[in-house]
Amino acid sequence: MGAVSLVVLLGCCLLFVPIIAWSSDATLNDDVLGLIVFKANLRDPRDSLSSWNEDDSNPCKWVGVKCDNRTNRVTELNLEGLYLSGKIGRGLLQLRSLRMLSLSRNNFSGGISPDLLLIATLQSLDLSQNNLSGAVPDAFFAQCRSVRSVSLAGNRLSGEIPLSLSSCSKIASLNLSSNQFGGAIHSDVWFLNGLRSLDLSFNFFSGEIPAGIDKLYNLRTMSLRSNRLVGSLPANLGSCSQLNSVDLGQNLLSGELPESTRNLSACASLRLDRNSLTGGIPYWVGEMRALETLDLSSNQFAGAFPDSIGELQQLKELNISANALNGTLPESLSRCKALLDVDFGGNNFTGELPRWLFELGLRRASISGNKFTGSILIPTPVTTPSLLALDLSSNAFSGEIPVELGSLHSLQLLNLSRNSISGSIPGSLGELNGVEILDLSGNQLNGSIPPEIGRAASLTSLWLEKNSLTGEIPNQIAACASLSTLMLSQNNLIGSIPESFVNLTHLQTVDLSRNRLNGSLPKWLRRLPQLLSFNISDNLLSGEVPGGNFFAAIPLSSLSGNPSLCGSVLNRSCPPVLPKPIVLNPNSSSTSVAFSSSSDLRHNKIILSISALVAIAAAALIALGVVAITVLNFRVRSSGRSHSAASFLVPPDDSSTRSPATNPNSGRLVMFSGDVPDFSAGTHAVLNKDCELGRGGFGAVYKTLLRDGRPVAIKKLTVSSLVKSQSDFEVEVKKLGKLRHPNIVTMEGYYWTPSLQLLIYEFVAGGSLHRRLHDAAAGVLSWQQRFDIILGMAKGLAHLHHLNIIHYNLKSSNVLVDPFSGEAKIGDCGLAKLLPMLDRYVLSSKIQSALGYMAPEFACPTVKVNEKCDVYGFGVLVLEVVTGKKPVEYQEDDVVVLCDLVRAALEEGRVEESVDPRLMGDFPSDEAVPVVKLGLICTSQVPSNRPDMGDVVTILELIRCPQEASSPREDLS
Repeated sequence: MGAVSLVVLLGCCLLFVPIIAWSSDATLNDDVLGLIVFKANLRDPRDSLSSWNEDDSNPCKWVGVKCDNRTNRVTELNLEGLYLSGKIGRGLLQLRSLRMLSLSRNNFSGGISPDLLLIATLQSLDLSQNNLSGAVPDAFFAQCRSVRSVSLAGNRLSGEIPLSLSSCSKIASLNLSSNQFGGAIHSDVWFLNGLRSLDLSFNFFSGEIPAGIDKLYNLRTMSLRSNRLVGSLPANLGSCSQLNSVDLGQNLLSGELPESTRNLSACASLRLDRNSLTGGIPYWVGEMRALETLDLSSNQFAGAFPDSIGELQQLKELNISANALNGTLPESLSRCKALLDVDFGGNNFTGELPRWLFELGLRRASISGNKFTGSILIPTPVTTPSLLALDLSSNAFSGEIPVELGSLHSLQLLNLSRNSISGSIPGSLGELNGVEILDLSGNQLNGSIPPEIGRAASLTSLWLEKNSLTGEIPNQIAACASLSTLMLSQNNLIGSIPESFVNLTHLQTVDLSRNRLNGSLPKWLRRLPQLLSFNISDNLLSGEVPGGNFFAAIPLSSLSGNPSLCGSVLNRSCPPVLPKPIVLNPNSSSTSVAFSSSSDLRHNKIILSISALVAIAAAALIALGVVAITVLNFRVRSSGRSHSAASFLVPPDDSSTRSPATNPNSGRLVMFSGDVPDFSAGTHAVLNKDCELGRGGFGAVYKTLLRDGRPVAIKKLTVSSLVKSQSDFEVEVKKLGKLRHPNIVTMEGYYWTPSLQLLIYEFVAGGSLHRRLHDAAAGVLSWQQRFDIILGMAKGLAHLHHLNIIHYNLKSSNVLVDPFSGEAKIGDCGLAKLLPMLDRYVLSSKIQSALGYMAPEFACPTVKVNEKCDVYGFGVLVLEVVTGKKPVEYQEDDVVVLCDLVRAALEEGRVEESVDPRLMGDFPSDEAVPVVKLGLICTSQVPSNRPDMGDVVTILELIRCPQEASSPREDLS
């Protein structure tokens, strides 16, 4: 017998031992027995049912249990929201006096048991918001007897509604919403004449609404929202005279409003939005005096809006947007004193802006997408202190922006875009300290952006594009610390990008294109952590485009139209900074050198100023240096000695490095292939800022080309003062140079001086795993690609550990992805060993970017750092690849650690939900779930519980090919 089978058998025996003992006890409470059996089938991650003790004589003091005071029999069981999971077992059938059962908001799975309604006393059953699936057995409703309320909402139940539902003659509330039920709605439902509430919304029901709804004379609320129902509304809908709420929105219904609807005198909410209803809005709608909500949006209603709407004194929400209505808005709306939200957008209404829009005390008002004209006039004093959103966009308003808008202090959204508004932006808009979205785009505004806009401290989106704004971008915008979207394109703005923008750490989308901005791009732009889009095309900007981070993948179209921009991103070298040019005076008979000027030409004189003498001396030194370097290079090539080739590697602007031109023996260059590199880009380009690929904990990385066209990556170590002696350095580097594995970045050589160390690697064009996972422009990795990357990392790490090499700095930015094979290649292997000692302080200060990947034992000075630290980092990488989330994410008031997030999802039985949602469910769960579990095992807090990387490779191969062996896979399933 296998080990797994033996465990199961022992578990079964242990489960039945107490049941046998209980059966011999004459005083045993059946309710205790039933609840303990029910609990045995559950997973209780928060130990919510710890008070359930089988030794108790009755369960009346247990969590979620209520009893009859006289008999001590259980009458109510409410376990709502306790994070329980598992199957709903038959133990509950022992509760012979149970009247109310609620298991909602948990994670129960499996199908609906046909026996649940066999409890003769049961009146209310709530299984909503779980993970139940499959069809509802026909026998389920056949036993409903005295049941008055059933809710199965928010599960994954499918199939048709069982015909046995008609047996539930006493049922008053039926909620099957938010499932996957389909097929037609049977007319048998209308025979439940005791029904007061019916909710079948958010399913896949199709066909027409069956006739016979008039039989539900007790019906109060009905929702068939978001299905696939066709045909017309029931002609006798108004016969359900007690209907208080009707929601038939988001279907495919057509035809006109039936005349009988006017009889719904008690109806407070009528929602028919997002259908294809036609005709006009009838005048009799004003007779439905109890209406508080009327939503007829997104249909095909035409004609004028009836004046009778003013009779609806209780109306709070009115939405008739996205129809074909025309004419003017009825003045009678000013009598609807209870109105809070109105939306007239997307019609053909004409006329001027109604005054009552600012006099009714509205919260939200939209007339967007109509044909309103005239100026925006706001009556004073302003009487709309509670207005949260005002949308007047896409009309034909003219005139200036009224300064009175600044008095609407509660505004969170103000949209005046796509009109013909002119004049300047009033500084009073800065008084809107609660506004989050301000959109003035697509108008004829001029003047400068008022600096007062910085007082709108809550601003998250500022849209001012497509106007005629002038002047500079005010520094004060940086005071809007929550700003994420800044759209200033297609104006006449000048000046530079304000340095103060470095404080806008929430910026995601910026468009400054088609202006006349000048100056250089600030280097701090690449440090903005959430930047997704940055368009500066068609300006007058110059200088170097920052390399790395966001700018490593910026579309070239976002930089076009700036001919003076340069840098590696544009594949355009920046011109060197040279002294002021020295020219000969063409009118001078002398051969002396001087600066030419207009006075020189007029008087034919040579003027030798002090600055000219300095320039001449500088030019002479430069010429002497060039001659010296040329001679030395000639000697280098003629000698053929490998270490002298290092002159090509010395950065010209590195003041800390002695030039090999003056000391040819100061450096040592070694290539493991035996070849001496000849860099086609020349000495200057080897470590030029234009060629920088990025920076990490140990130094910056540059790209350059050899003469044969082969690219290489060069890492300039920034830990020079901590690096070992030359002999120790070379021992470690040569050890790393022998590493040859498809999943490890190959080191091809190194360069040494006491103050400068360079490592030469193969160049991997695909970029880092971090970019592929977290940069939207990089596309979405498929599950197949993700699995290959995880397996490749595991193989590379296993190879390192086999050679007794510990990585120490494993993270997604140190894993490169080959663009051709899709293979993962681990970089920066073993660099921490180049330090004089493996000191935790040194590591914590040099590998700060590894936050979230570092094993917990790094914080304990007495625990030895070994291969298990790499296993921990690998486990975090697995979870990062599967979920698409970063190891640590900082939210507004919380810090989310990926390991904890996924572990909680596993405990709650929803591990599949943690897979990257961008995969849209396109992944095999029989691979994804075991891989997630493997990642969690690798991130165990106890190092000895983490597997070796060789075992990890084996497990991953078995997950992909389960037919080769099944036992190890069962442990992760």
